[in-house]
Amino acid sequence: MSKIYLTEVALRDGSHVVAHQFSSEQVRYVTKQLSDAGVQYIEVTHGDGLGGSSLQYGLSKEHDIQLIRAAVEVAGDSKITVLLIPGIGTIHQLKEAYEAGARVVRVATHVTEADVSKQHIETAKALGMEAFGFLMMSHSASPEKVLEQALLMESYGADAVYVTDSAGAMLPSDVQDRIRLLRANLNIEIGFHAHNNLSLAVANTLVAIQEGATRIDGSICCLGAGAGNTQTEVLVAVLNRMGIEIGIDLYKMLDLAEYVRANILPHPQDITTGSLVMGYAGVYSSFLLHANIAAEKVGVDARDILVELGKLNVVGGQEDTIIEVAQKIAQQKVGSAK
Repeated sequence: MSKIYLTEVALRDGSHVVAHQFSSEQVRYVTKQLSDAGVQYIEVTHGDGLGGSSLQYGLSKEHDIQLIRAAVEVAGDSKITVLLIPGIGTIHQLKEAYEAGARVVRVATHVTEADVSKQHIETAKALGMEAFGFLMMSHSASPEKVLEQALLMESYGADAVYVTDSAGAMLPSDVQDRIRLLRANLNIEIGFHAHNNLSLAVANTLVAIQEGATRIDGSICCLGAGAGNTQTEVLVAVLNRMGIEIGIDLYKMLDLAEYVRANILPHPQDITTGSLVMGYAGVYSSFLLHANIAAEKVGVDARDILVELGKLNVVGGQEDTIIEVAQKIAQQKVGSAK
């Protein structure tokens, strides 16, 4: 089996859990512990990537670049990684991150919009960075469409492309179909990023590895948007049991998990009704609040709204659709009551 590389995303995806209020001191401590445990890649930015700190996405306690510098100071042999979503993050911010010490970028686009990643991947490669494509909401496109978009990112110079289960909606068979097709057709590495809305993050990650993914993601204590990500310490334990060695010290990860529970995690990273329905429906976690507001306004069940949004394959930026869907459901209820 090829070497497996893990990217720890608690200091990026986990930023959502703490309302983007990570401090340099917290980032420095967690990064040092992760590095000591042997984690190869550590992602550090606002939850929505470089440039995410805003009224729309939530203001950070400290600027991305400060947090990146803090992580770099103690990263040792670990590589500090950043996420960039074109349209939120810019080329200028990517260059700032590089100057601060980041050496890896994951350029994230909606699964059908890989073409917008071209200049960001090419710029990263020109800077000497590792550049990975990150196809968000991969459950919402066919395996063939995912391959088409991954091939675009490969053509731009990406070193790897990730199948990203942003909504935690994938079943093991969905992961198998996508990773297997990419492995058969790409000449670069393949990654997988899971969310745990259906309690399948670890299982889906194992399927991805079995199908040839060599880049996987985890988050200490499951820290992440929605129901959180693949729980790193659990994944490491399972891989150890399977005889798959990835060079990460389980006991050190367990010690760090205890620190995170006591000092960072504001509440247990449970699979709540809302996060479960988002995985079931296949929609972004950011839609939950808007669905709840719309449901209260028009007197319908927020779960019905989320399921309908999933059927429509809505994506981030289409939040105005939520109230329209809520009103449609309300009208249908009135009609059926007559």
